Amino acid sequence: MENNNTFQTTVGSYSDAGIKPVNEDAVGFRIPEDHLLNIKGAVAALADGVSTAEAGKEAAELCISTVLTDYYTTPETWSVKHAVQKILTPLNRRLYNLGHEIHDEARGYITTLSILVIKSHLGYLFHIGDSRIYRLSAEDHQFTQLTRDHTAGISAEQNYLIRAMGMDTSLNVDASVVTLKQGDVFLLSSDGVHDFLSADELCRLIELHSDDYDVACREIVTAARDAGSNDNLSCVLLRIDQLGLENIEDLNERLTRLPFPPELYPGLKIDGYEVLAEMYASERSQLYRVKDLDSGEEFVMKTPSRNYCDDPAYIERFIMEEWIGIRVDHANVVKVIAPKQERKFLYYLMELVPGETLDKWLECHPERRPRDLIGLVDQIAAGLEALHEKETVHQDLKPSNIMITPNLEIKIVDFGSVYAPGIHEIFTPMNRELALGTLDYADPSYRFRINTGIRGDIYSLGVIVYEMFTGFLPYGSRIDKCHSREDFLRLPYIPSYHHRDVIPLWFDRALEKAVAIEPDLRYDSLRTFLRDLKQPNPEFLKEDPQQPGEKDMLLFWKMLSFVLFGLLIMSLLVSASR
Repeated sequence: MENNNTFQTTVGSYSDAGIKPVNEDAVGFRIPEDHLLNIKGAVAALADGVSTAEAGKEAAELCISTVLTDYYTTPETWSVKHAVQKILTPLNRRLYNLGHEIHDEARGYITTLSILVIKSHLGYLFHIGDSRIYRLSAEDHQFTQLTRDHTAGISAEQNYLIRAMGMDTSLNVDASVVTLKQGDVFLLSSDGVHDFLSADELCRLIELHSDDYDVACREIVTAARDAGSNDNLSCVLLRIDQLGLENIEDLNERLTRLPFPPELYPGLKIDGYEVLAEMYASERSQLYRVKDLDSGEEFVMKTPSRNYCDDPAYIERFIMEEWIGIRVDHANVVKVIAPKQERKFLYYLMELVPGETLDKWLECHPERRPRDLIGLVDQIAAGLEALHEKETVHQDLKPSNIMITPNLEIKIVDFGSVYAPGIHEIFTPMNRELALGTLDYADPSYRFRINTGIRGDIYSLGVIVYEMFTGFLPYGSRIDKCHSREDFLRLPYIPSYHHRDVIPLWFDRALEKAVAIEPDLRYDSLRTFLRDLKQPNPEFLKEDPQQPGEKDMLLFWKMLSFVLFGLLIMSLLVSASR
């Protein structure tokens, strides 16, 4: 309970064959202990194998094991609904095929399935068949059935299933979402339980054994059997003891209700922070240096522009910037700071990075050393990799979005153009505009709405490295005159050694590949690009009549070898000091 960001729950389950010789029910839950708990959430599931099917037991067990395993292997940027649907569709097809490979059409691998996913402040329900999910509300103490039975009546005493896993090639699963409150209790049960116990009796047993839900589940099953149940009996109980971190859906729902801040000025106090100075302002946003009135620590506050107060797509993207920044924790990416109290306005906080932007640093250091440049490139690439590991593409990498501290430490800033496939392709409640970035550094494909993934960031990094070593851009000013994709494809690449004749062919070929206009011709990983920058790729060691002479080549090779040797020594010294 001490950490408000840590999801905590009480959970228990029990399954029994009852008076039947075989238990065809299956139950399970998974509460991961690592980062998956915040990213994917907790899962409880119950399946009731159809007794008239020869493989109902196998079908139920396969459903539970698949859901509890495969859900956690789906990409973390997928929405819960998308991830579960991606699991259940092939699972249903597999059950159907197994049934028809081994049995006739009237029999096979058929089961009900009820799934509860607890993620952030929302509960996601997926259901097919006549097993059920109930909620005992902590707010009003109401016991409510959240699912509906997929059955049709033959008589007053007998029903039959009309929907189940493995019953048909098409899958029609009920999906719904409920908002969670601390203290809410969820019950998943098979019909052998809920057909024989009233809601009042279920509530009484849950409350009587609230300190041990394994005991509570056994007592519920025993009570149902004593009440005359003639079926298998199973249930799962889960109580929300502490809600966890918000995800992007929750964050968007909550923060879109906040008003835009008023015009800020030095001395103004907002939510426990004092505005010290305006750092930057554009048509789309403002940056302010602020001070925490309690600790005295200084941060950067980013506020949305009032020009877009009625633009839901803009508001959603602004909220997503904060969410992306919180998820990426890396030394070379600016840190987003969680606010210390409930916000009254829409804004977010970042660490204050001392130093200057890369473009300013390059202006002030015209005679820059290769050793320093290689070190900076390594850090920029490391920051990009941290984003890519979260399946997030920066899309607007440029020198003005890269900060350099006095100690030559890199911080990538500005998440205003980030692209996260799991959000943009799956969670799309609003229309978005594809970010174009800055003309000189952004992937030209963006202008034609072509998604190039990480190759877009590799292009931008290639342009930046080219400029760092030459002081120029790989396509010069001619890129401004391009309007069609054909215009871009006709652009001639300017070899870097035309600007600095000490640059060898293999180094230039690595740059040329990184900034290729055609995305398929670029590197597909940052590490390969960096490797080819630091050591000659044999494929690039080919003669070129425009290449500088051997003396200049040898000079550059010696310089670069010295740089790499120096970096190796430095890394060994750092390791030895630990």
